[in-house]
Amino acid sequence: MIIYIYLFSWSLAGVFGVDEVKYVSVTEGETVRLNSDLTEIQRDEEITWKFNNIMIAKLNVKDNKSRFYNDSAEGRFRDRLKLDQTGSLIITNTRITDSGEYKVTGKSSKIPLNIFSLTVYTPVPVPVITRDSSQNSSSSSNCSFLCSVVNVSDVTLSWYRGNSLLSSISVSDLSRSLSLHLECLDDFYSCVVNNPIRNQTQHLNTELCQTCSVQTGDREITSADPTFYKKT
Repeated sequence: MIIYIYLFSWSLAGVFGVDEVKYVSVTEGETVRLNSDLTEIQRDEEITWKFNNIMIAKLNVKDNKSRFYNDSAEGRFRDRLKLDQTGSLIITNTRITDSGEYKVTGKSSKIPLNIFSLTVYTPVPVPVITRDSSQNSSSSSNCSFLCSVVNVSDVTLSWYRGNSLLSSISVSDLSRSLSLHLECLDDFYSCVVNNPIRNQTQHLNTELCQTCSVQTGDREITSADPTFYKKT
């Protein structure tokens, strides 16, 4: 009885399709594969792929013949689509404009076999750390820095002290900077740029700022000394 129920449920999934959305993220320029999940009972089907409800590809599964609508969706997918024998859609050299909803539907059912929400992100650049020239010539200005990113959007820019987050901003436009002001270096500092799927890190050059120090007994201990953190 348990086996019968399992097979019956599997058959219904193949016949009626699914309506939940699967989320997929890639970096611009990568190749992405969106699976049709075509089952054996659908092997003689003709299936279609739509992007934001615009027809972009069709496959006659029985004859394994593909058709691509190169002029659809403003021609954005021209010569970049492939269909394998299962009807899965392959998009090569992905672009930001490929982001959107993709549906694959069988001929005998109006309910999609699969629905995908694809997000294509721009590559994450390595952040650049520079001195903050907006600061005056006081002693603390030697330890004022800017971490910057250009030609990127929808990322987060953050300063870290060791593994601890100091400050963070969301970058929605194409160029932003995040400042860091220190009296002296007392740990390792780094700037991180990330989106949901990638990150890049730039470490602060320790020669750009004086090292913190404390006096103990007859000698001076700096933050580079392993006993520094035990004494302070």
